[in-house]
Amino acid sequence: MVDGTSSRETLLTDEFHRQTAHIRWHDLQTYYAKGDVVNVASELDLVAVAVALAMDNTDQFQAWIDAGDIASVTEHQAQLWFDQNPALWAVVAAPWVLVQSK
Repeated sequence: MVDGTSSRETLLTDEFHRQTAHIRWHDLQTYYAKGDVVNVASELDLVAVAVALAMDNTDQFQAWIDAGDIASVTEHQAQLWFDQNPALWAVVAAPWVLVQSK
């Protein structure tokens, strides 16, 4: 089973790398309004976080949440980003849109 998990992880990593892109905050407003945008700390590898989510690695994901490295976008942060409309790194790990500012 290790080979199967490893293969799936590799496939997901490749897929998320292809889907990762810069997107302006204004283009994410609909997703934010639905509560689907998750802020990922700049110290983390955005693709690795997406893979952990897709692989249902709850222990790792919970550790990132507990450390404050992953959180819902706060109203304050959303307002700052709305005012500045920065380009954020983003990747969709359905149903979530993971974003990261660098």
